[in-house]
Amino acid sequence: MRSKMRTFVSALALAVGLATTTLSTPAFADPAPDVGNWQSVLDQARGQTVYWHAWGGEPRINDYIAWAGEQVRERYGVEVVQVKLTDTADAVTRVLSEKTAGVDDGGAVDMIWINGENFAAMKRNDLLFGPWAEQTPNFAYVDVEGKPTVINDFTVPTDGLEAPWGMAQVSFYYDTAKLDSVPKTAQQLLEWLVKHPGRFTYPQPPNYMGSTFLKQILTELVADPSVLQQPADETDAEATLAPLWGYLEDLQPLLWRNGQAYPQNGASMRTLLADNEVDIAFSFSSGEVSSAIEAFELPDTVRSYVFENGTLGNTNFVAIPYNASAKAGAVVLADFLMSPEAQLRKQDPQYWGADTVLAMDKLPADMQDAFANLDLGIASLAPSERGTVLPEPHPSWMSLVETEWQKRYGVVQ
Repeated sequence: MRSKMRTFVSALALAVGLATTTLSTPAFADPAPDVGNWQSVLDQARGQTVYWHAWGGEPRINDYIAWAGEQVRERYGVEVVQVKLTDTADAVTRVLSEKTAGVDDGGAVDMIWINGENFAAMKRNDLLFGPWAEQTPNFAYVDVEGKPTVINDFTVPTDGLEAPWGMAQVSFYYDTAKLDSVPKTAQQLLEWLVKHPGRFTYPQPPNYMGSTFLKQILTELVADPSVLQQPADETDAEATLAPLWGYLEDLQPLLWRNGQAYPQNGASMRTLLADNEVDIAFSFSSGEVSSAIEAFELPDTVRSYVFENGTLGNTNFVAIPYNASAKAGAVVLADFLMSPEAQLRKQDPQYWGADTVLAMDKLPADMQDAFANLDLGIASLAPSERGTVLPEPHPSWMSLVETEWQKRYGVVQ
């Protein structure tokens, strides 16, 4: 999924500062749409402009968002403007600062690509419009039974406050022309790096891919993984995190550039592998690796794999702030993103390669056939090859891990 996060504590501090400045007065108050009356939603949405705050670090994803915007404009008369973020917390901070300043209508943020700690923070602080998501027409196709994370975001119930947009599971990838075998556990990765120093790295937290790697290692090393499903402040967090810090003490000097520099994000990590600076990288979708091969960004000998004890998986969503200026338009856009047509294009490696949130047996026969006949690409893992999907920890663990990691290993990029 893609949440690009700072800790909410930092966001809150920034919001307090922003609230002392003058925020623009809303031109109008957009009434809450009656999602149960879909025609009225469509009528209200027509002519609106939706400012969609979404991570902008991957050109293929930006192109997909532009395509979705074109479709919604042509079909429903709704304009979509992507506000490209490097950190989802920036959008959360903006909404919080508006609430602090009393801007309860006509806000600057209409929709956010979100999950994890950012969703938990917005829900906790009453910053979200809804419930609405489960009343939209295309939610009927969502695989609630087979993919329970579509209604539970990092253990936090969504309660209809966000709409599922895509599935994600960590997978690693490497060039089979250069490596005959690969490490498939955290301990094996450490042992492999002792023999191949500098040939692996991860993005610097709080980049979500870097934070995800830390959570992956933590989940594998912790004595009782179920403790990670609880809020960190309700556990002995210091003892729980001790194995992670011990592991990183050995790992960090063996990383690319001795752990003194980090790639900016997943795309930068992919470039390092293509440039033969590292041998193993990772993604939140093996389909993205196939997409990169299609675009000649990676050699066609690259393949994906997962750790033998499983890898983290989650759902990413779109949510609407409580004070959005174009609530109806945002609901229409979110519903389109859940449509079989939009989900099919999203899963196609030619365009993105992200797994669908939909249940195949709920789709019309022609769309079932279209999904079945989709070429997922040479580096994409079939469902039977993905192993165990490990649950994401409670959002509070990510905040804590990011904060503590910065104290120990943070560097100025």
